[in-house]
Amino acid sequence: MGDGDCSIGLVGLGTMGRNLVLNMADHGFAVAVYNRTGEKTREFMEQEVGGRKIHPGYTLAEFVGHLQGPRAIIILVSAGPPVDAVIDELLPFLSPGDLIIDGGNSFFRDTDRRGRTLAAKGLLYLGLGVSGGEAGARHGPSLMPGGPPAAYERVRAILEAAAAKVQGELCVAYLGGGAAGHFVKMVHNGIEYAVMELLAEAYDLLRRGLGLSPGEIAGIYEEWNRGELASYLVEIASPVLRRVDEKTGQPLIDLILDQARQKGTGKWTSQEAMDLQVPTPGIDTAVMMRDLSGYKAEREAAARVLQGPPPVFPGDRQAFIRQLGRSLYAAMVLAFAQGLALLQRASQVYDYRLDLATVARIWRGGCIIRAALLEDIRAAYQARPDLEHLLLDPRLGREVMARLPNLRAVTAAAAAAGIPAPGLMVSLAYYDALRSARLPANLIQAQRDYFGAHTYERTDIAGTFHTHWD
Repeated sequence: MGDGDCSIGLVGLGTMGRNLVLNMADHGFAVAVYNRTGEKTREFMEQEVGGRKIHPGYTLAEFVGHLQGPRAIIILVSAGPPVDAVIDELLPFLSPGDLIIDGGNSFFRDTDRRGRTLAAKGLLYLGLGVSGGEAGARHGPSLMPGGPPAAYERVRAILEAAAAKVQGELCVAYLGGGAAGHFVKMVHNGIEYAVMELLAEAYDLLRRGLGLSPGEIAGIYEEWNRGELASYLVEIASPVLRRVDEKTGQPLIDLILDQARQKGTGKWTSQEAMDLQVPTPGIDTAVMMRDLSGYKAEREAAARVLQGPPPVFPGDRQAFIRQLGRSLYAAMVLAFAQGLALLQRASQVYDYRLDLATVARIWRGGCIIRAALLEDIRAAYQARPDLEHLLLDPRLGREVMARLPNLRAVTAAAAAAGIPAPGLMVSLAYYDALRSARLPANLIQAQRDYFGAHTYERTDIAGTFHTHWD
């Protein structure tokens, strides 16, 4: 057992790790720190710690020695093999009852595996989703813990102190057993992908379609952020669009290469949604568009030979901007609806027992997808915890329906101008499919039965049938 003075330790002094350490220390907790590169630990201690109760360990033995027993250690390193490597290095220094917390963007199945392995050794393991980026880690992130209840209770006071707060309510809550925390964080990131794609499409429609300058578009985003679209991602679009490059004097956004990178959490969300047979087309499209953005050479070659209509919108500019803002709101609600539907299914399949009202509550502050509409989403699940789909909430369903004429007009204008807006378009298609009591899947089933004898069911007679079509 550790006999030191520190309540918690943290391994990994990257951007997130450093800021989370400072956050915890500012709330009165003594924190031990370790980084594989000792120079980074030394630099952190000299430049950022000040008088805070932060104790460095330049070896793992020294680091673990700073910790009170039973120990609690947060790992904040890159997802995948680095997490396993740190755990393997820590194991010789740990005792039964000690707790390891993975605060990275780990794939939830890895979290399940690690939890089982460590439980067999008498150790506790907590998968902790952390959202909010550098500023969130420093001043209050949204925290999504999952694992054994006893593991969360061990560090509950520390996590509650460090977490963001909205109207006096904490943006942290125990979510469920196993990998519930990392699953919720994965879906959070999938929704983030979808919303970012929608905002990028809106920017493109304003830039190419209306010919507005980045500064003019920034003003539109600022106006949107004062209304129903108020959210972190809408908020930060304005300073991004207003930033001027110091070297050239041009808008920096115009000089950034149009290739979007990704770390995999959006892809994991889409893959898991497909495994669980939950439609998440907004998230899938966002992942696809990031992939397509990487084909820069092919896109440039195609642009030289493939023709389309001139990307110009005729008509009233201000009317189109108003329609676009209302379309964005509808599409954002639909993106959240898809992510929450996936959480609902996963909760049943993996026995997470998620409370979606609680998930919406802890997403209201600190995290990247925090948005004003989460208040309404929370209220919807508080009123009906068993709500089959978010759009079946009377208020949100009504709000989306009211904006559907705008979404139809915007997607039609985008198609006519040849400007890709697949996120907006698939949002509309998802809505229309969801409200269709009958879909053309009957033809698909008939053809499957024709070429593969896969059988089908009938609307008028119970049972399974096969037809000899020839």
